[in-house]
Amino acid sequence: MLGSRVTCERVLIYSYRISGLHVSSELELPVAIPEAPQAKAADVVIRRGPVPMALDGATARGPNWEMAGEIFLLRVPRLARFQIAAGRDIVVEIEPGVTDRDAAGFVLGSVFGILLHQRGALVLHGAAVAKDGRAVAICGASGEGKSTLAAALCRDGCAFVTDDICVVGLDANRRPIVLPDGRQLKLWKQSIDRLDLAQRRGEAVRESFEKYFIEPSDALGQASPLAAIYVLRGARPPFQAGIKHLALADAVRALDYEAYRPVLRSKIGKKPEMLTHAAAMLGHVKMFLLVRPRGFEHLDETVAAVRAHWDALDR
Repeated sequence: MLGSRVTCERVLIYSYRISGLHVSSELELPVAIPEAPQAKAADVVIRRGPVPMALDGATARGPNWEMAGEIFLLRVPRLARFQIAAGRDIVVEIEPGVTDRDAAGFVLGSVFGILLHQRGALVLHGAAVAKDGRAVAICGASGEGKSTLAAALCRDGCAFVTDDICVVGLDANRRPIVLPDGRQLKLWKQSIDRLDLAQRRGEAVRESFEKYFIEPSDALGQASPLAAIYVLRGARPPFQAGIKHLALADAVRALDYEAYRPVLRSKIGKKPEMLTHAAAMLGHVKMFLLVRPRGFEHLDETVAAVRAHWDALDR
């Protein structure tokens, strides 16, 4: 899926809508939502250019990142360096021999997640699906099966909204909504085989990876009211599977923990904004702990339990 594009001084410019933001990019982002070029200035500009190995005056550092003021430097060894500034500008320097597609995968993941944190957005590490005009978010640590459960729910009749990065905003009435970002589901080959989704399999997320983009049967391009958030945890016997409502204090702690890259969000200094968003959201949306049996053999049971619980929320 190509973005709308124009040529400016021999540089091809692509135009996308990502997490509710208008994005102008010199880098093609294959699974983002294409958008016609806008007369007004873009919310986010992505361009190619030199990116330093280190930042002058860095005030915080990690193994592969540095931060100085409103500038964040992310280094991905043997792939690319990314400079993210003030929630508006992304500069990409790709290593020789690396494909644009591999670099684009990081732009649509960690890089854009950092940019959204710079903007003070409520960014969850999760997937979201919708049914009958309402969305639910499925959060959890890497490897818990968020994308697999979302794919199974889509196979069961739900529409795909987002995967991996889930941005929650507020509508004109200050009610929580999930902003679609155009990213297709990303599943490992084992999940694709077990869900019989080979016919929907697209390109690999990265070359040499056995993780692939999956074209959903139905995808929403507009914001959806958020009905609930499920925090996914896999369990093995004798742990009891089920869905448990989280009290307000537990829900706030869970939101903090389930943020996208919470350590980096904390370093960026946007935790107060997250707490403000959380307070506004939890006034309308309930949060639940979803404990499910590990393994594919119980996946249909989990889908049925989520659908039944979701249908009963407004009763």
